[in-house]
Amino acid sequence: MKRKIVISNIVLIGMVSLFVDMSTEMVYPIIPLFLTASLGASPAIVGVIEGIAESIASLLKVFSGYIGDVYHHKKRLTFIGYSASVLYKVFLLLATSWAGVLIARIIDRTGKGIRTAPRDALVAQSSDRKKLGGSYGLHKMLDMAGSSAGAFLAFIFVTIGLKYHLAFLWSIIPGIIGILIIPLVRENNAAVQKTERLTFRGLKLDGRLKLYLVVMFIFCLGNSSNTFLLLKARANGFSASQVMLFYLIFNISASILAIPSGKFSDRFGRSSILVPGYIIYGLVYVGFAVLVSKTSIVALFIAYGAYTAFISGAERAFVAEASPAEYKGTVLGIYGMLQGAGLLLSSIIAGLMWDHINSNAPFWFGGILGLISAGIIAVILRSGGRSSTKGAKSAA
Repeated sequence: MKRKIVISNIVLIGMVSLFVDMSTEMVYPIIPLFLTASLGASPAIVGVIEGIAESIASLLKVFSGYIGDVYHHKKRLTFIGYSASVLYKVFLLLATSWAGVLIARIIDRTGKGIRTAPRDALVAQSSDRKKLGGSYGLHKMLDMAGSSAGAFLAFIFVTIGLKYHLAFLWSIIPGIIGILIIPLVRENNAAVQKTERLTFRGLKLDGRLKLYLVVMFIFCLGNSSNTFLLLKARANGFSASQVMLFYLIFNISASILAIPSGKFSDRFGRSSILVPGYIIYGLVYVGFAVLVSKTSIVALFIAYGAYTAFISGAERAFVAEASPAEYKGTVLGIYGMLQGAGLLLSSIIAGLMWDHINSNAPFWFGGILGLISAGIIAVILRSGGRSSTKGAKSAA
């Protein structure tokens, strides 16, 4: 009976992500088209918008994770964060310039910054320790299923020529459904030991985790916003509806592979999935720099979905396992902060490279960093010995 309750709690969290991500992805692939075609923004402006929005989210992840750990408000923070997604769509409806889109994106990413670490900590709290990768994989599968549905609707909107603001309006509905599920999620604070207030100076992290986070941050300098993948496809001559279709293919690929890759990392160790994931990323970005045919672009978006599935579950599981038991949310927040800070810099770098060198430069840069990171991460995860790469045997 207890096992059933635990699984259902993870499913509930996943269903929240499904509906809210459906809402978000109904508009996310449309935004670069809206910015460039309707509002006249350049790729550099797109990069600045994404970078600023993500940087705000990254800073909030640490503090929301810490507050959730210390005050045990994980569920409340999750609710507040997901609610911002609905407010984001309202501000998109009101946007008449790229500055208005920037404000909307800041609201959206602020919500993501508030909810991500507490939500990931709730998943860890609700999971069997030996199946943590599978639990994150299940959550990611539902998350990407929602993204797939949203991307499909975005494809329909663009194909039928629906006005951008009508698309923004329709996207509010699944967002509201998602946040109404949150009250059903249970936060098990009874199982959490009371701890003294934590100072970041006193937070002791596993040595391999520290090295991993440093390498991940360097990798993120080349891991620019997915918006640039869509702009690249558009720059290669594909229609707006075809670009939406490519993005749908990416989401479907990630959704299908999320659970198997998470379970694979539980059984064979995190490095068995993380290292191939980073290699795939590097090859995909190099591919975007050199390939232009429709078949190759479809294959690249499928492979990019595989990278997303490989990394998402296994990486969060590794971070959660290597974190102090009572401060998983805080460390997951630090992980998210470093990702976001890297995305801020990488999106600005990608935009500048695109405008001042050419549209291939950001992908060469990201691809090379991805392949280098894969090699370093392989060494880091192997350095702890065989048991250290096994998800079930890692320190919690």
